[in-house]
Amino acid sequence: MKSTLRARQAVRPWVENSSGTILVGVSGGADSLALSIALFHEAKNRLVIPVIVDHSLQENSAAVVQATKLILENIGFDEVEVIRVHVEMHDGLEASARRARYEAFQEILEKHSSTIFFLGHTENDLAESVLLGLARGSGTRSLSGIAEVNGVYVRPFLQITRDVTEEVCKENSLDPWVDPHNSDNQFARVRVRKNILPILERDLGPGITQALARSSRILREDADALDELAQNFIESHDPYSTEELAALPRAIRARVLRTLIYSAGAPQGSLTFDHIAPIEALVTAWSGQGATSLPGGVKVERISGRLSLSQQA
Repeated sequence: MKSTLRARQAVRPWVENSSGTILVGVSGGADSLALSIALFHEAKNRLVIPVIVDHSLQENSAAVVQATKLILENIGFDEVEVIRVHVEMHDGLEASARRARYEAFQEILEKHSSTIFFLGHTENDLAESVLLGLARGSGTRSLSGIAEVNGVYVRPFLQITRDVTEEVCKENSLDPWVDPHNSDNQFARVRVRKNILPILERDLGPGITQALARSSRILREDADALDELAQNFIESHDPYSTEELAALPRAIRARVLRTLIYSAGAPQGSLTFDHIAPIEALVTAWSGQGATSLPGGVKVERISGRLSLSQQA
């Protein structure tokens, strides 16, 4: 039961340092079932409620949900939440399903007045996120991958590989569901998992997954520090002088500009490098250019040596 012990050790500090009802997202896959069994053993004096979301994206989704619910009941969970969602396609299947899933999670959090929600992402997920970020040409924050803690959401398995979670299921005679989407090459993450990472492991040597995950953790520390410096500048300056902005290191200035634009009404996550470039030019390469329009109806212009942000009518 070596792998099960390791999984239990990963969740133990979070259980010991939290209170109230514990929620855990369960898809039926190896990662979430391993997390569930670890929480079941480590939180015996606490109410732990697995949460299953039926996205209704596959013909047999209801059967998968019922099979997963039965596994959880056989483990010993007295209460299991099942919630069916409607996935509205806005920006691709994965992103749309994720949005619907987290909306469901939020409903369950409020229902149970819970302050902690466990998710089963592993070190492999972290490594895959880094490679996807590199492919997109993303910045430090994106390359820092998946956060271990994000508000009420906790991912205690980010230093545990998928092989370990699969072994946990074997040790506990659990039969995890294998999502066919995880083998579908139309998804970039699947191509990274099935094609890119194995090639890197073969040609560069073993340990690539762990190395990518380690880089992610280092980059997260760097990103956190830069974000804090940017926030300190924002809180101590208003209005925002282009001279003072130009004096900032570019990495901090870019964060300041993004934060100001989002605060002015741009949808979170909507800004790209191409959106920020003309705003950077207003600060560091001023030659009389006019206002720039951004997502969310945000208008940014330079007026009398200051950066002005407003909402377009």
